[in-house]
Amino acid sequence: MPTARPRHQVTETPAVARAIDRAALRWPGEPRSKLLLRLVEVGSTTLEEHEQIDVERHRAAVAASNGAYPEAFGSDYLAELREDWPA
Repeated sequence: MPTARPRHQVTETPAVARAIDRAALRWPGEPRSKLLLRLVEVGSTTLEEHEQIDVERHRAAVAASNGAYPEAFGSDYLAELREDWPA
């Protein structure tokens, strides 16, 4: 089928075959090529969810450390730091 979009060739290695076989259990009756596309979509969604979880964990860690080390930075810390900045 003609297309202007990039195409990708995937060899059905044992790992790819196992993934497609597993997808066939979830979506029976689909051709293997369509199952591969479903796996790509599910994988992308899963990565997006994990990225969001990572962002939330990072924010929670920053919030948890907020004000945890008041002795590390004096009240004039930022003013002193800014003195070194070019005008």
